[in-house]
Amino acid sequence: MFAADQYELIDFGLGRKLERFGPYVLDRPALAAADFAQRFPDLWKEAHARYERTSDNQGIWRSAAALPECWTIRHEPFALEIKPTPFGHVGVFPEQAENWDWIAEKIRAFAAAEPNRRPRVLNLFAYTGGSTLAAAAAGAEVVHVDAAANTVAWARRNAELSALAAAPIRWLVEDARKFVDRELRRGNKYDMVIADPPAYGHGPKGQTWQLLRDWSALEEAIASLVVPGRNAMLLTHHCDLLCGESLPGLPKGREEQHGFASAWIADRSGRRLHSGFVYRQCSW
Repeated sequence: MFAADQYELIDFGLGRKLERFGPYVLDRPALAAADFAQRFPDLWKEAHARYERTSDNQGIWRSAAALPECWTIRHEPFALEIKPTPFGHVGVFPEQAENWDWIAEKIRAFAAAEPNRRPRVLNLFAYTGGSTLAAAAAGAEVVHVDAAANTVAWARRNAELSALAAAPIRWLVEDARKFVDRELRRGNKYDMVIADPPAYGHGPKGQTWQLLRDWSALEEAIASLVVPGRNAMLLTHHCDLLCGESLPGLPKGREEQHGFASAWIADRSGRRLHSGFVYRQCSW
């Protein structure tokens, strides 16, 4: 998890969430918070910036105080650049911190059992690289794949900020499905595969990704990419609403019976805000 001085979900309600990233407090939309009341209404006045949508996927940040273009927070032993974007994202999904801890724990356990080789990790839809850095810092060799060149550049900046620029990380601007298909043809295998697909996306050459359409085939391919018998998988999906439609092939409302757990973040009062789903398995 994040240290308290690096990230905090302060409050949520009325369709929004109030978060602190390092020294700066941000007020952002959160569909999962629509049916909740705000516990600490007075604290919302402390926000340095509030994100307001101007269209379905664009918006603006209204700053009540001086806000830098970007700043850094840490999830030891690595650093992450925070940068408010026109899409309302800031470069990190905080609920992933628990998964980063799990990745590091499993990589260290692998290294202890097989000290003569690095575990091979594939990170698909790798975004700004939190999972990549967690694996690399723990001693893994990582292939980082994301379709957006600017996002891969952001991930590389995070590696530099974390003193991991020289770590064995292969950075690829690539469509995840095409890369996976190519690796299967080559017979390449990985000890751990991580995937955090969005609901919709575009590849660097115009390829399209739709979670409902493409997830099942990709999940099957991932299962063929891992080393047989001794492997690990981490599959996550960020979504604001608790709905079965976000996980293709699973009966609505029964995700947890199929190995998926709900991902949550607790606010200052202990209330939990739904943020997606996670599936983790490790056989070593």
